[in-house]
Amino acid sequence: MLGWDITDFGSGDFYKRGLFLFTIRNGKFNVDKKPYAEKIMIVEENQETPMHYHWLKMEDIINRAGGNLVIELYNSTPDNKFDTTSVHYKKDGVKGAVEAGGKVILTPGESICLEQGMYHRFYGEAEKGKVLVGEVSMVNDDAADNCFYESIGRFPVIEEDEQPVHLLVSDYKKFLLS
Repeated sequence: MLGWDITDFGSGDFYKRGLFLFTIRNGKFNVDKKPYAEKIMIVEENQETPMHYHWLKMEDIINRAGGNLVIELYNSTPDNKFDTTSVHYKKDGVKGAVEAGGKVILTPGESICLEQGMYHRFYGEAEKGKVLVGEVSMVNDDAADNCFYESIGRFPVIEEDEQPVHLLVSDYKKFLLS
């Protein structure tokens, strides 16, 4: 699952709710020895990645360049709801906490570690410019390790009118594994 990934999360409005990702490296659970993944993402001002958490993956989100990245945080409950407890995190290795639903802003060069079960949504801060975001994480499995707070379409339906030159991650099954 390496390569390009573009999603509007089923919104039909990429610039309001969407994300452009490129997975640079990724291991595969119980198959190889690579226990990590790395992604590059481009986040526009006010372009939301919806609230979600991961059951297995711990990740560092890094503001590599551009504007500010706003991250809203909640702990999750066993039934996948928002917990009302304070959220504890590490920003550049320094412990911090916010109230449930609180925001952490990453300026260029800063990073945050998001643990398993920690709900997060992020977007570029208005009037600060688009953000080049890095992710370094445990193995990434977008098909089975995302728990979105609301029902969304993770991989968009694309009506192809010609053969792709570069495959999207969601094209693998259709073009390579069939």
